[in-house]
Amino acid sequence: MAASPPSNSQPSALQNLKPYVSILGHVCFVLGFASIIASIVVWNITKEPDIAHGERFGIFIGLWAPTFFILSSRFERFAKS
Repeated sequence: MAASPPSNSQPSALQNLKPYVSILGHVCFVLGFASIIASIVVWNITKEPDIAHGERFGIFIGLWAPTFFILSSRFERFAKS
């Protein structure tokens, strides 16, 4: 007896997760903008005693934004498929 070809449909467990993945995509999108705002706030607030530390920490927080936007895009793409 020949084996049946694999189907392209997703398992039902993944189908049940799609609404939650869509919400997670929206959350990541908002977090991307929040990290940009937080980066600017940290950059401007941290003045004493070490200005360079505040600048580096602001840049570190600002680097989260692209990650959140990419995750948001991937989650939305999965939710629509």
